[in-house]
Amino acid sequence: MPDQMSAPVTTGQLSPEAARALIGTETGISQWHEISQKQVDQFAETTGDFQFIHLDAERAKKETPFGGTIAHGYLTLSLLSMLGAEAGTVRLAGTRITINYGLDKVRFLNPVRVGSRIRARFVLVSIDEKNPGQFLIKNQATVEIEGQDKPAMIAESLSLAITGS
Repeated sequence: MPDQMSAPVTTGQLSPEAARALIGTETGISQWHEISQKQVDQFAETTGDFQFIHLDAERAKKETPFGGTIAHGYLTLSLLSMLGAEAGTVRLAGTRITINYGLDKVRFLNPVRVGSRIRARFVLVSIDEKNPGQFLIKNQATVEIEGQDKPAMIAESLSLAITGS
């Protein structure tokens, strides 16, 4: 992980053609966010995933290589919408609404220890017009853990931008 934050491309509202020129470019970086035990506990309650590696700090310290509790991988994944909005990724001119369209690929590469700080970097992968005025935007999102070289997660995130009146 780089120590310095490189400046992402300023995207604002772009035509599809101008946005496509940014394919392969880092278009946004979120701020750092600490993952708290309270968040992990709330996520466990919401999802019913009560594995001790997420909730029991003493047992996780003794019985795992993590040294304590870790965030659920799906908790990290669920933060992509917030991190992407904060990062200011590509937005097409005339967009009325952008909706989550899903994911193409997700890999959880490194556990996120409770108390760690994470951020996401977004690289524009593609923009395809699915229907008139509906553009499928694919970003590669890399979630970094502060102070670690290996990212927590890499995902190909899809959103559908609906443009026009």
